[in-house]
Amino acid sequence: MTDSEQHVADSVRQWVWSGFYTRDDIEQMMDDIVDDDCDVDALRSLIGPMLREKQKAERGWSELTDCDRLDQVFYGLHERGICALANAGYTKSDGYADVAEAVADAPDDHYTGYCFYHGQDVERAIEGHGVMLAFGDLGDDDARGIQLGQVIAEALREAGFQVAWDGTMQTRINLPVFDWKRRAAQAS
Repeated sequence: MTDSEQHVADSVRQWVWSGFYTRDDIEQMMDDIVDDDCDVDALRSLIGPMLREKQKAERGWSELTDCDRLDQVFYGLHERGICALANAGYTKSDGYADVAEAVADAPDDHYTGYCFYHGQDVERAIEGHGVMLAFGDLGDDDARGIQLGQVIAEALREAGFQVAWDGTMQTRINLPVFDWKRRAAQAS
């Protein structure tokens, strides 16, 4: 396997285990990163076995995983006027863009703040390094952002998560102990 093919295979594994993507999604994303020297058919043949491996693993998971609990926290934050997005783009910049889009699509004044994790955070979580959450006030008010951070941190603690955060806007909220188990996305 070439270095390029290994990169694609590693990406496919991350996408499968993230739980956010269907087989069609993975094939489309793979097409975006395949180099000319890659054996596309061989790489596509990896997707099915990886999906079956994950599906088999899912049968042994508890009914409520850390990912499920985080989704529940995010839903509660949404209800409290905090735009909470899972897998928001791949980088923090992408996450901010996704927040801006979600806020623009929401009823006026529904959201006062935001909270998200992005694709790189998902990759780290899959590798066992916890989940980092970006957060803030939509008006860029640091004092209000810290208050929102406290609300988010408390909601996470109430859901049973260990939370590491220094209480400032310079540091993201960290869930250092997080067992990434997101059930596979279903094709719609």
